[in-house]
Amino acid sequence: MISNRIRAFIVLALAGAAVAASIYGRWEAPGHAAPTANSPDPHRESPAQTAAPAYTLFESAQVRPLALSSDRTQLFAVNTPGGQLEVFDVKPHGLSHRVSIPVGLEPVAVAARTDSEVWVVNHVSDSVSIVNVSRDEPNRVVRTLLVGDEPRDILFAGPQKRRAFITTAHRGQNSPVDPQLTTPGVGRADVWVFDAHNLGESLGGEPITIITLFADTPRALAATPDGTRVYVAAHASGNRTTTIHGAFVPEGGEAAGGAPAPNTNHAGIPQPDTGLIVKFDGAHWVDELGRAWDHKVKFNLPDKDVFVINAMAATPRQIQGPNGFFAGVGTVLFNMVVNPTNGKVYVTNTEARNEARFAGAGNFAHQTVRGHFVENRITTLDPRNHTVVPHHLNPHIDFSQCCAELPNAESQLSLALPQGMAISEDGRTLFVAALGSGKIGIFDTASLDQNNFYPNEDMQITVSGGGPTGLALDEQRGRLYVLTRFDNAISVISNQSRREIAHIPMFNPEPASVTVGRRFLYDAARTSSHGDSSCASCHVSGDTDHLAWDLGDPDGNEQIPPGPFQVLFAPTVINFHPMKGPTVTQSLRGMANHGPMHWRGDRSGGFNEPSAQPGHGSFDEAEAFRQFNEAFVGLLGRARQIAAADMQAFTDFALQITYPPNPIRALDNSLTTEQQAGRDLYFNEPATIGRACVSCHALNPAGNAQFGVSRPGFFGTDGSYVGDGLSQTFKIPHLRNLYQKVGMFGFPRDATLNPDGSDAHLGDQIRGFGYTHDGATDSVFRFLSALGFVVDPDFNPGGFPRNEKGIKMRRQIESFLLAYDSNLAPIVGQQVTLRPENAAVAGPRIALMIQRAERGECDLVVHGRVLGEMRGYLYSNGHFRGDRANKPPLSDLALRLLALLPGQELTYTCVPSGSGVRIGIDRDLDGVLNRDEKK
Repeated sequence: MISNRIRAFIVLALAGAAVAASIYGRWEAPGHAAPTANSPDPHRESPAQTAAPAYTLFESAQVRPLALSSDRTQLFAVNTPGGQLEVFDVKPHGLSHRVSIPVGLEPVAVAARTDSEVWVVNHVSDSVSIVNVSRDEPNRVVRTLLVGDEPRDILFAGPQKRRAFITTAHRGQNSPVDPQLTTPGVGRADVWVFDAHNLGESLGGEPITIITLFADTPRALAATPDGTRVYVAAHASGNRTTTIHGAFVPEGGEAAGGAPAPNTNHAGIPQPDTGLIVKFDGAHWVDELGRAWDHKVKFNLPDKDVFVINAMAATPRQIQGPNGFFAGVGTVLFNMVVNPTNGKVYVTNTEARNEARFAGAGNFAHQTVRGHFVENRITTLDPRNHTVVPHHLNPHIDFSQCCAELPNAESQLSLALPQGMAISEDGRTLFVAALGSGKIGIFDTASLDQNNFYPNEDMQITVSGGGPTGLALDEQRGRLYVLTRFDNAISVISNQSRREIAHIPMFNPEPASVTVGRRFLYDAARTSSHGDSSCASCHVSGDTDHLAWDLGDPDGNEQIPPGPFQVLFAPTVINFHPMKGPTVTQSLRGMANHGPMHWRGDRSGGFNEPSAQPGHGSFDEAEAFRQFNEAFVGLLGRARQIAAADMQAFTDFALQITYPPNPIRALDNSLTTEQQAGRDLYFNEPATIGRACVSCHALNPAGNAQFGVSRPGFFGTDGSYVGDGLSQTFKIPHLRNLYQKVGMFGFPRDATLNPDGSDAHLGDQIRGFGYTHDGATDSVFRFLSALGFVVDPDFNPGGFPRNEKGIKMRRQIESFLLAYDSNLAPIVGQQVTLRPENAAVAGPRIALMIQRAERGECDLVVHGRVLGEMRGYLYSNGHFRGDRANKPPLSDLALRLLALLPGQELTYTCVPSGSGVRIGIDRDLDGVLNRDEKK
């Protein structure tokens, strides 16, 4: 209870608020001035002019969504769409919901440090919420740590298990680490380590260290029971494949040393010149014929997948030498758990078969990956002898046969997209959440280790909600708790009967278009004949696996591209050939308002009607996406396409997935000097046949806003095609995710593609695929160094100079492209918790958030305990409106003063524009504010 004396203090403080300004320092954010004429704000005519959606779909992957307190009396669950931590009391009869605590945007992992303190990882907010869950004190966020980009997992290990380990990407505005985006041989997987007893007084906390590992973005963590060793898994770790650029693949097909046969489609039309996927076999880079291409690959892929950290060292670090990592674990790694009795590490993963070619029936080519392009696995790592042993989860599948009607005997036994795991205290039983199957797989670890297991229905438990992601095992009560992503709920499983005995929904703000359509991305039992693959097998969590695939179909026919076209040279349009060569898996994010689908734009409404903005012909994204229904047959091996109504539901869901903010750009949306110089060149330098970059790669954050589209903006393309000067017709691609593709360095010397570059071998790198449609170009700078951009007397006399000045210009454009505009401003998701101890350092960050909210880049919400109850506020018209209708709004200073009192910390969060009312004060948008509903 709040005493009358404290209440009186608050009243007096609010009345004399102005005198407290010196406590917080300046009200504006020093160093974060609004963009000037020399630093233009591209969002000043922002998508906020159009009515923004109340819910923004990020489709963040849950990594550790459930945790039990050590005394097994509380269950903690992340409510990813709701942005909350849900706390349940564990009762003899089941679960009883106790409280919902707002945290950050897209919480994906939770770990209990003590029975009264829980840490939550917020994927989009780049933060960790420290939450008091004591039964004796008000439950609330007491501190927010600011970490690197897109944190994913957390656990406690080290001395007395007081150190928090958090995985993040090697980038982000809150990170002090230089991402070195243009430097070869740099690891891009970071692990932040905090001492939970000494977090420091800086704005976001002071880590003991940030460990950088030689891999791409990390995901899962696991620790030995004694906390001495921590294991860290890369997420999209790759499989030692890369693309040989088409310029280095001889023309004339297999007979001339080029692409393996067939080199025509069934009608005898020669395929275009394309690249070629090769795989490192331990000695050489080879194609499917076994031919070596070592001289055309200028880097190594050591394929380090899981790393071993000494958690007990004074400064935690990776163990040196070959025992410090495991290679060859899998292509996409999801989660890990350690066997408490023998120390073995189990890793859920998928293994891609992208070195094999072609989709479709395989009649002409006599080969296809239809129905067998990935395998679902658990890989066992044994630290005692440092072995890596993969186990195929579906040995019952006969991949030589395809494609039976659903359901069938194979599909009903399959496990797809294995995610979170739980293991019994005696180490004998392993439980695995199969996201794509709606089931929990149960494995005897001895049988698993000996590879003599075979699936049967008695060892599988169906969960009613669908899409299980995380598990928590309560052996004391004989229960298994399962978070089901499709309906945002928790299933309670009886370990004895192996049946679901309860299903408890959490509050879910997602619209029906999301919850109905999501399953078609993941549900392998419904979308593939073998029941083991789905769209999410490659489009991982609606994003990408960072691989290239050659999924052409020699049984197909040519098509005439529909346009419209940007013409650079002669107006020659090249037909779409069904054998398109390697293309990198594209993200399903940000497809709305960006035209036809895939690299070539060969899924297009332009085949059906004339094109006009918005939503007609090639600019009809919904029709373009619906044309992918054929992939359920030609790639996933389904007997027939899914029903039209189901495909429409999938379309409605997919077109809502949104790119997160760019983590390279400053939080105030300004550009560095180099980025600004690059932007000026992008808009004004006629480097390609007298045209600037923007003439093809349209950049207009308000694109189509005048038509009232729900997701306006052109971010590198308006959906047009480029119809000449290339071996194939391509859609002009967007440029929002270039920073995600950093990490492949090394490219052969070529008179056209690399005229002034080096032919040197650049050693170990972390990725096998980079830029352009086939992933064969290693960097943005390399792409800008081809003759299409640099001076050539005959071909491109007005290009970038081939001297130091020209190099600097291309580096500046590269710098801008890596910080490219996106649908959401950089401030979106950012947080700070205001406490009595940090007023001076938090004040400028709060001022910055207010400034960006006033610019329309975000809605600013505040949550915390105020006068004994959880309250929410929304910044509007210079004041903070509360979640009680009969209470007047508070000024900025008045609200800040509330946080001076013990136990009244306030957490400020910038949320996507349009979502502030829902997240801040009226979560169900029924017009009755949150606190009024609870009177």
